[in-house]
Amino acid sequence: MDFTIRIQAQPFDAAAETAALTRGRLDIGAVVAFSGLCRDEGGRLAALELEHYPGMAEAEIGRLADQATSRWPLLGLTIVHRFGRIAPGEEIVLVLTASAHRQAAFEAASFLMDYLKTQAPFWKREHLKDGTVGTWVDAKEADDLAADRWR
Repeated sequence: MDFTIRIQAQPFDAAAETAALTRGRLDIGAVVAFSGLCRDEGGRLAALELEHYPGMAEAEIGRLADQATSRWPLLGLTIVHRFGRIAPGEEIVLVLTASAHRQAAFEAASFLMDYLKTQAPFWKREHLKDGTVGTWVDAKEADDLAADRWR
């Protein structure tokens, strides 16, 4: 099964990505879409800066996609992750999983997001509305615990 992985600075169109994934595919019965958005963190955040290692990030996400396709009977998969400066309300990540039935699509999307949060080589730094640049955002224990359920 082919899958699409892109890391890009520009915004993406989730509806267009879904249409591209399902075009001409009469075997797909379920598509689960997850879009992760930048929060304003209680009004204090002006933007979130995301950095990655080109090549390494795509390879790691590809490895995660391989794991998902070996665990669930997926018929299609798209992952788009943005980098650069992202304002509150803008999309950061899109995960689309397609299968004949909904459960596989739901589980695979959840698995992928749990591992994207904990294993994909992205770093986040907050830019605050008061003009200061925050430190790099630490990993959250809750994200690690969520990923542990798939082991």
